Amino acid sequence: MTLASLIAFAAEETSKGGNVMLETIVYPIIAIAVFAALALVTLSYRNVANRHAHKAEAYAKAHANDVQQTGHGH
Repeated sequence: MTLASLIAFAAEETSKGGNVMLETIVYPIIAIAVFAALALVTLSYRNVANRHAHKAEAYAKAHANDVQQTGHGH
């Protein structure tokens, strides 16, 4: 066997000849599912402060005298 035939034989052995994306399609599907779940968690905290505005106002009225303004507004 010559060197050229060995290189050609090695090149034939290493080439699978298939679609690599189809073999690894699971990884993008998992990534999409994880990001979708994280997006749902993020969106679930949207507008939370305004849901309980009436409670915040009632607490502020009840404890208006408890707040001491010292220094830089703390």
